[in-house]
Amino acid sequence: MELRHLIYFITVAEELHFGRAAERLQMTQPPLSKQIQQLEDEMGVVLFKRNKRHVELTTAGEFFLPEARQVIAQLDQAVETAQRAQRGEFGRLVIGFVGSATYDILPQFIREYRRQFPHVAVILHELSTPQQVSALIGGRIDLGLLHPPVSSTLIESVPVKKGFAALSLSKNDPLARKKKISIEDLRNKSFIVVSREIWPGLYDEFLSLFKDAGFRPKIVQEATEYQMVVGLVSAGIGIGVVPATAEKLFNLEVVYREIDSHPLRAVLSMAHLKKNENPALKQFISLTQKIVNRDPS
Repeated sequence: MELRHLIYFITVAEELHFGRAAERLQMTQPPLSKQIQQLEDEMGVVLFKRNKRHVELTTAGEFFLPEARQVIAQLDQAVETAQRAQRGEFGRLVIGFVGSATYDILPQFIREYRRQFPHVAVILHELSTPQQVSALIGGRIDLGLLHPPVSSTLIESVPVKKGFAALSLSKNDPLARKKKISIEDLRNKSFIVVSREIWPGLYDEFLSLFKDAGFRPKIVQEATEYQMVVGLVSAGIGIGVVPATAEKLFNLEVVYREIDSHPLRAVLSMAHLKKNENPALKQFISLTQKIVNRDPS
């Protein structure tokens, strides 16, 4: 039995007239009659009572009609599902992100994506930048929100948020009373920074800033994420270097200040494996690019 046999049967059953059914199907009547006969022979069932003036369904035909319609409907649904999956409207998307992204652009990305693509399962994993690079190459995540640069040639990476870093200080630090902090104010201070392995761009820019001022900052502790930096700052260990969005952590023991006339950049990039052909990934990238272009910051 072929699919066309079901379509022919349903059309004849609806018209109860081979001539009109053939016209609907854009074919001549003799081939249509032959196809119906083939279907009946294959099933071993008479589906129509017919003579030169009259066509009607047999009891078997009446029972077969809703089943045939259901098969066609299920097929149409299957085709639509496959087409929607190809368009990225169904499926699964696994996203890795650094902790700072949760206080930045990630919530907006996810909120808008889930609104437009509610049938895609979005799975989120908080991972450091090196962990994301490894997971992207290993196919364990589809997309990463991480700190550049990304050295692997297998990965495509583009900036999606260009912000700034700030100093986080214990509220008991004398410098916390100053609105503007100069490089010289920091000469003998202890610092807590996110390690270079985790955030190479910010780490190198921080060292370069002090090198230009003629001294090297005293780094007493390196952390794996900036939430840890803020915690150590509140404990009085030193001054932290964090993205300005860290203020959203709402820690009453910590204040945030910029270095006067020496802004530090805090860039967040979106990365994916170049050969990843997940349709849901393509839709996510397209959507986030629209968001970034709408609010370029």
